[in-house]
Amino acid sequence: MTEEGYDHAAVERRWQEAWDDAEAYRTPDDVEDPTYVLGMYPYPSGKLHMGHVRNYTITDAYARFRRMRGDDVLHPMGWDAFGLPAENAAKERDTNPRDWTFDCIDTMRGQMKAMGFGYDWDREVTTCTPEYYRWNQWLFRRFHEEGLVERRDDEVNWCPSCETVLADEQVEGDDELCWRCDTPVEQRELEQWFLSITEYADELLSDIDDLEGWPDSVRQMQRNWIGRQEGTTLEFEIDGHGIVEAFTTRADTVHGATFFALAPDHPISEALADEDEAVHEFVHHEADPDGDEPNGVATDLTATNPVTGAELPVFVADFVLSDVGTGALMGVPGHDDRDHVFAEKMGVPIEPVIAPAPDDDADDAAPEAPDVSESAYTEDGVLVNSGEYDGLSSAEARERITADTEGAEHTTQYRLRDWGISRQRYWGTPIPVVRCDDCGPVLVPEEDLPVELPEFVNTTGNPLDAAEEWKHTTCPDCGADAVRETDTMDTFVDSSWYFLRYVSPELTDAPFDLERANDWMPVDQYVGGIEHAVMHLLYSRFFTKVLADEEGLEHREPFTNLLAQGMVQLEGSKMSKSKGNVVSPQRIVEEYGADTARLFMMQAAQPERDFDWSEEGVRSTYRFLTRFSETVEAFAADDGAIEATGDDDAVAGYVRDEVDAAVAVATDEYDDLTFNVALREAQDLVKTLRQYREHADPHAETFARGLSVAVRLLAPVAPHLAEELYAELAEVDAVGGATGGSVSDAEFVLDAEWPTASVDREAAEMRRQLVENTREDVRQIVDVAGIEDPERVDVVVAPEWKYDALAIAIESDADNLISELMQESHIREQGDAAAAYGQDLQAEREALAETLPPEAEHAALEAAAWLIEREFDAPVRVLTAAEADDAVANKADPGRPAIDIAE
Repeated sequence: MTEEGYDHAAVERRWQEAWDDAEAYRTPDDVEDPTYVLGMYPYPSGKLHMGHVRNYTITDAYARFRRMRGDDVLHPMGWDAFGLPAENAAKERDTNPRDWTFDCIDTMRGQMKAMGFGYDWDREVTTCTPEYYRWNQWLFRRFHEEGLVERRDDEVNWCPSCETVLADEQVEGDDELCWRCDTPVEQRELEQWFLSITEYADELLSDIDDLEGWPDSVRQMQRNWIGRQEGTTLEFEIDGHGIVEAFTTRADTVHGATFFALAPDHPISEALADEDEAVHEFVHHEADPDGDEPNGVATDLTATNPVTGAELPVFVADFVLSDVGTGALMGVPGHDDRDHVFAEKMGVPIEPVIAPAPDDDADDAAPEAPDVSESAYTEDGVLVNSGEYDGLSSAEARERITADTEGAEHTTQYRLRDWGISRQRYWGTPIPVVRCDDCGPVLVPEEDLPVELPEFVNTTGNPLDAAEEWKHTTCPDCGADAVRETDTMDTFVDSSWYFLRYVSPELTDAPFDLERANDWMPVDQYVGGIEHAVMHLLYSRFFTKVLADEEGLEHREPFTNLLAQGMVQLEGSKMSKSKGNVVSPQRIVEEYGADTARLFMMQAAQPERDFDWSEEGVRSTYRFLTRFSETVEAFAADDGAIEATGDDDAVAGYVRDEVDAAVAVATDEYDDLTFNVALREAQDLVKTLRQYREHADPHAETFARGLSVAVRLLAPVAPHLAEELYAELAEVDAVGGATGGSVSDAEFVLDAEWPTASVDREAAEMRRQLVENTREDVRQIVDVAGIEDPERVDVVVAPEWKYDALAIAIESDADNLISELMQESHIREQGDAAAAYGQDLQAEREALAETLPPEAEHAALEAAAWLIEREFDAPVRVLTAAEADDAVANKADPGRPAIDIAE
């Protein structure tokens, strides 16, 4: 202990070395069913930031808790080590991405160890090593063999700054910016490699309902991204251009179609742009899909409505998107908000064809068409102004119109597109394909994997294009000259299966040990940022399903439970280097210790919520750890030889109850990952123990058990100090002291048994609520009555008949509760008092709740009386109703004793 606080540096160094020497975090391969706890592995950017620290403290704390509960725990770490940032950093520093990446990994690994994160480092994976990315290439071959890989020309998202293709999910915001560098994304036509994720669209969507351990918000984001829509494809004939298909989910509104619209990049729009100056100007200069209002330009074309035969004017409109539906739509301004705005702007008629469905008790009059002049009516209803379909419900009409209309088809469409994995950059997995003039694209044989990256060439564009010696090879099929594919894989391929590699990281003949993966998967608890809700999680689910179908993996979902942790902020803003508001984890560890940083972040808020970093909060946390350390050290200095009171002492009973309550509550909260509540229990227990020792000579075993429990409750989050204090308590036990708990059963607190409680949580919380309500009632009486120096405080428990009446009221469903109560003779004998209490119960019937039995209530209040005595410096008597004056006893209710204060 130092004058400023406990010597955190020495404590943390000592126990990190001890854990390393004992290989404390190693998970044996012969464990059949470990609890798999995993944080999303980081990109090695150079240094940990507070977001990393929070994420990995969550998984570390939960892994430690599960281990103390007796589970075999798998808790690995690795590195998402490929990616454009490393390539750019290498260019800026005139080095190569590999050296820069491994330097960053060394730094971050050291910081993780300094934080005390308990990883099995023997299972570390680094995705930029040939030992790992060989299996990316192997998986590419397997996907190709199963028809899940395709190469085709397609319009792709192109970042001109990063000089690479982006997946749809990597284009962010209404401004369509690159997720890495915030540069506006362009559209280009390129030949690309695609993984056919759309083949699994239905299963990816339907299985979301089974992900009960995932946040609802994440599940909804995945549903929205997959974007399944059931509707109808209708064929509209455009004069001079033939049939154009339009998809609609509202075929029931087809009689209200008053215009037809094409996307700016629809082939007909592009053809018109070559002929019509106004269309050309709009397509190439004015169209703005992200504008606040829909915009468009009229053409000379008309489209024939396949149901009504009406000729509709054709517009080129920027709210029509080529990658949504067919790039063409029928405009129904009476029943679509966007179409309504466009029609008003272009002077197109607005016709209502859907009316609100009449009430069940309405007469047989025809539904009245709604007024759609000001806004569209967008709900389902009953058809009007629709010829033979009038009077049908929207659902019936959609079926009938689809069946009756030539060329119409029921259609299921998705927002989800196949996953383009081609990236025009160096630092990624080489796609294992060579291009032969005679054979075309040819897969590199499995025995020739991995195709390793050549030496880095610092050049513009794709460095692999400049690697002439590496690029030129021979065709595996015919032996002729060929050229390697110079695109590399999207790094999300790396992270789509890395959790499987952890089960067998040294395996050389397969990407993972199938038998072990079937035993160990799925991941029981996964933790990471909400920003990965679509890309990474969707791709991981896709890979897992393919591997289940093609490789015998027995699990079709990778992650059972998911926690999306909130951000660490400073003064309400996300920490970032650009804002200059970053708090260095290294500085916090040096000044206050890793345990302080971990404990502060876990107690500040629930893991899912954002929270503000507070330097004062950090200092306060450090002071708490120091006080706790002092309390244990003082106990250990006396070898646990406290001058003991009897174990039947009421105060000792209260402390024992509080120890049990802390265990019951904290255990539930750790299970639910609500660490802030669990830690509040541990800290309140430490406070109670300190008050106990200040109030009286404690009962030795009660006090010692309380210390032992507090150490173990804090151990998942403050592991270094917990080890130190656990060892000190073990020394006391070794010399015959009374530690009151299993402190010497294990070498480390990491392997100690989690404490157990002799009471359930519900009973413990009822007792606590009773005590706190009683203390608050005493405070209010003293305050309102202006009592400065109470002479005595009497706490009077309600008579037993009131507890019986309450129990009857809770169980009863009788309309006349008082009458039912009066059927009980011992209640009826109370006369007016029973009638008055019965009226109170009747009035509060919906809010009634169980309380402790009278004997337990009396015992709990008697045990807690010392707290009131300490606060008001007055003796406290806890009385039964029979022991008190009737005037006082009659005021007492179950769970709310009467208070009588003598001045």
